[in-house]
Amino acid sequence: MPASHYFEFTGTRSPKTRWRFTRTGEDWFCFAGLVGRGPEGEAFALLTVAAGPDVTPIHDRQPAVLARADWAGWLAGDAVALGPSPAGSLSVAESPRSR
Repeated sequence: MPASHYFEFTGTRSPKTRWRFTRTGEDWFCFAGLVGRGPEGEAFALLTVAAGPDVTPIHDRQPAVLARADWAGWLAGDAVALGPSPAGSLSVAESPRSR
């Protein structure tokens, strides 16, 4: 699944603090996901993994971000190792909501 960013939220009361994650040095990247068909139609699941060092201060899980070299293999159904993103591969910034 291609994406330019994703959000995580912290805090226990509304409004929560919104954090924007992007791939360092890239305009967009891809998450690992699965598509299937069930009794109610097509469905999609975004896979998550333990948080890497860039995400850990905000959340204990993160979407599985595919390395660019693994995109074709993932789409072909090849075995691709999924795990936390390495330190420095994701940039995080507080992202206030626009009103």
